[in-house]
Amino acid sequence: MSDSAIGLEAIENASVDELRALQLSRLKQTLQHVYANSPVYRAKFDAHGVHPDDLHSLADLAKFPFTTKADLRDNYPFGMFCTPMEQIVRIHASSGTTGKPTVVGYTQADIDTWAQVGARSIYAAGGRPSDKVHVAYGYGLFTGGLGAHYGAERLGCAVIPMSGGQTEKQVQLLKDFDPDIIMVTPSYMLNICDEVARQGIDPNELALRVGIFGAEPWTGSMRQELEQKMAIDAVDIYGLSEVMGPGVAQECVESKDGPTIWEDHFYPEIINPESGEVVADGEQGELVFTNLTKVGMPMIRYRTRDLTRLLPGSSRTMRRMDKITGRSDDMLIIRGVNVFPTQIEEQILRVDGLAPHYQIELSKQGNLDAVTVRVEKSGASDDAALSRELKHHIKSIIGISASVEIVAENGLPRSEGKAQRVIDKRSGQ
Repeated sequence: MSDSAIGLEAIENASVDELRALQLSRLKQTLQHVYANSPVYRAKFDAHGVHPDDLHSLADLAKFPFTTKADLRDNYPFGMFCTPMEQIVRIHASSGTTGKPTVVGYTQADIDTWAQVGARSIYAAGGRPSDKVHVAYGYGLFTGGLGAHYGAERLGCAVIPMSGGQTEKQVQLLKDFDPDIIMVTPSYMLNICDEVARQGIDPNELALRVGIFGAEPWTGSMRQELEQKMAIDAVDIYGLSEVMGPGVAQECVESKDGPTIWEDHFYPEIINPESGEVVADGEQGELVFTNLTKVGMPMIRYRTRDLTRLLPGSSRTMRRMDKITGRSDDMLIIRGVNVFPTQIEEQILRVDGLAPHYQIELSKQGNLDAVTVRVEKSGASDDAALSRELKHHIKSIIGISASVEIVAENGLPRSEGKAQRVIDKRSGQ
């Protein structure tokens, strides 16, 4: 495939009117498809008193019921599929750490679409067919590894399918294979940064120039940390297995202003998480996605639980999503204050002498919530001074009191995938 064939696709910079017309056409087809082929959706629509013929405009989508993770679990394993099993060529599933795993199925057309949006994402991140891509997302039922892999191959890149773990070997391959791009969770990239430093490698001598980081929320401060430590451009990729996998949205390297949603395939809404009402672009709320082109298992108004807002297009016509501030289901309520782990991370990264490796432990002291933040230091700074400074920032910026424990370098457990940032020991939590 030539470079021009996989460069910018015309739809990425089409007019808003052209994009909306395409979305409406595809949305009508998808609603008809699920109503005709999914007993689950037919029952949901009928119970809600709506029919695919009721959709005359994109705004009419708000008439249709939401889909949630509970729907997938209630119809485990294959009850949400909209095609016969002989048309399904791939099955992925979530880890199932909070219950039954959520299972997703893909037809060959779905795999092709996923590869295309993955290739589009890597191109937007600055990748080109001549590049080597080091994939350190986990392979297997998790969508990260294979999603990144197929996208990079579709773009024409040489893929290094390393998967997660074996951090010393990760760094050896970064040095020996000279990949241009790494795709990995930001928390595991921090482990790789530490190993690069431990081996005394100068990041400027590596070929690596772009990191495509996703699968967990990360902050602008974390971007600066990773860019400085590895001399790379750090950009955000967004996806979730229920809707497709990595490649639903991608930050463009030239603007670094939030991931562009590939709206020709995924229709976004922002809702008030309490009322379910759609809110205007620019307002904060919960992100909801509807598949426009998926065949095997389309999601209609899937509640992601991710909290963000929709912003106007910048590098592309399509709208952007702001950095995810957290998830409505991992918001911590501490003495009546709503707190997200990323807010505490922001304060840690403000303090010189602290490393971005931390854990938040919640417990009870009598009837009151107690918060302990354990964070590693970097270098030979004064522990007491570091603790005082971080406690002050957390109190003055976030509004909660916290105990701070300074831990030696490498004193906290390392993640090879998504980091476990919160340990909640409060009874009933």
